[in-house]
Amino acid sequence: MNSNKTALWLRIALFNLLLVALLGAIMRYKIAFSFPYLSQKHLQHAHSHFAFIGWVSHILIALMADALSRHLPGLNFRKYNRLILASLVCGYGMLFSFAAQGYGAVSITLSCISILISWAFAVVFLIDLRATASIPAAAPVRRWFSAALLFNVLSAAGTFALGYMMATRNFDSELHLASLYYYLHFQYNGFFMFACFGLWFSRMPGLMPSYTQDKTVFWLFFLACIPAYLLSVVWMKMPMWLFAIMVLAALLQVIAWARFLLRTWKATQTMRHASRLALHLLLIVALATTAKFLLQLGSTIPALSKLAFGFRPVVIAYLHLILLAIISVFIVSYLYLFNFMRRSTVTKTGLVLFVIGVYFNEIVLGVQGIASFSYTMVPYANEMLFAIAALILVSILVLLVSQRKTLKTAE
Repeated sequence: MNSNKTALWLRIALFNLLLVALLGAIMRYKIAFSFPYLSQKHLQHAHSHFAFIGWVSHILIALMADALSRHLPGLNFRKYNRLILASLVCGYGMLFSFAAQGYGAVSITLSCISILISWAFAVVFLIDLRATASIPAAAPVRRWFSAALLFNVLSAAGTFALGYMMATRNFDSELHLASLYYYLHFQYNGFFMFACFGLWFSRMPGLMPSYTQDKTVFWLFFLACIPAYLLSVVWMKMPMWLFAIMVLAALLQVIAWARFLLRTWKATQTMRHASRLALHLLLIVALATTAKFLLQLGSTIPALSKLAFGFRPVVIAYLHLILLAIISVFIVSYLYLFNFMRRSTVTKTGLVLFVIGVYFNEIVLGVQGIASFSYTMVPYANEMLFAIAALILVSILVLLVSQRKTLKTAE
């Protein structure tokens, strides 16, 4: 990919993350203090949609295109630049339309257009990815990226169902939740996770030369992904055979993750020189991901699942665990480790503050969620969450300032 254009997309991604954090801070302020302006519900929709389109999806497709360019150096990236730009325009449109009207004609239309753009990206990317069929080193990337795009396409069914219900006012609470969790599942555990694995494996040969690919890890995750959706709707009545499939899916994911960690640990013996800070951050991501898979397995216990899904703070904590503590921290760690970011003391400060903010946010949300089981109020929890949101906002601003000249592309 054109290096200047890549740098531009990554800088925009950080700016978009700043906007996501700003919305989060405003919402936290509205909860902790008095701020009558703007609808909290509309802000929430704007915050979540832009976090997906403007931050995670935007930077993932830009990095996926960059990874593909290393296997096909002569690739024309003009088409990718146009698709990324179109997606960004929709993202900004959704940011303002959701903030102004929530689910309305403009926001729903833009959501549908953004889905069509993501489908176009999938088609273009998969066509180019086929050209790497004769390149053995590209095989892992081909598997993970293909699956990521497949799950991204599948997730659209949840969005269309939500849009239909909102547009027609034909609202069913259980169907609404099932559609929402369908979309979230195939984004979080499908598109986001498989894309991150693909990015990691695209760099593995250069970072850990002795690492040998384990196809079993991919197939366990892939086969478990669709039935693992049941973990998101475990509160619904389901026959015993379907419940057994759900438990098996959760178990397969734990096994796949354990195999991945074991093989990666063995390969660290031949690890080439890398940033100690980035490796520490990735270790934290690995611990958070381990917690995620264990929590999923634990949620198959009926008593625990009823508690988890019965209290909103628990759900919010879990969603933030995935989107912030795992996906977002992995992305910024990846950018720093592989020299997409300019390395400086200011950059390190921004990264450390960001991770501290993310994990303190998770701790307070977790405590709040556990306390909600006994209907206990945590003193000053809302004020603490606002302060943490402000810290995250400042950390991203520091990161953005540290890249004020230009973001480097990885060598």
